[in-house]
Amino acid sequence: MSVVGGFPVLAGVDLDLSAGEIVLLTGGNGAGKTSLLRVIAGLAPVTSGEATAFGYDLARPPRAHRGRVVFVGGDAGCYEALTVRRNLELYAAASRQAPAELLGAAVDLGLEVQLDVPFGRLSTGQRQRCALAIGLARRADLFLLDEPHSGLDERGRDLIDRTVVDAAAGGAIVVVVSHELERARRIATAEIVVSGGVCGSKKEIS
Repeated sequence: MSVVGGFPVLAGVDLDLSAGEIVLLTGGNGAGKTSLLRVIAGLAPVTSGEATAFGYDLARPPRAHRGRVVFVGGDAGCYEALTVRRNLELYAAASRQAPAELLGAAVDLGLEVQLDVPFGRLSTGQRQRCALAIGLARRADLFLLDEPHSGLDERGRDLIDRTVVDAAAGGAIVVVVSHELERARRIATAEIVVSGGVCGSKKEIS
């Protein structure tokens, strides 16, 4: 269970994810989908029960698994006044990565025109692609994507989908929340319905 502001947002979750899966979470607004992503990412508390990610106990800080997880849908952790290029260079220096890897991932996600644009001027979709580029460059094991198609044109949606499929093919786990169900189901390998903070059983998508 996870409680935020005195209210339980997750009340019955039994979830087991495997490498290479693309799991789509569906359910109505307020069902607990985003809350579940935040708990897995270590951004929301686990108040009862057991929750582990890559062997780390999510109920006990510090949540050491965060280096293996990318959460796309919230704050990308970038400086608004700096360009995309400069943000990526700073992230590369902080994480001891080659700047070319992050810049290459950004270009692959269609951000080549925005590299010298201040991050604060990016659209929502462009911000999401920048966050995803950071995750791809650091070769995350788990991608948690909250409405990754939001604010994107058809080309941008296609880029996100190809990126997700490639990440899963490389052994990553991907969990997606998207209102664009028809598109999301084309790339998902399994679907879980969340209702009232409770997860249903995982159903494979053929």
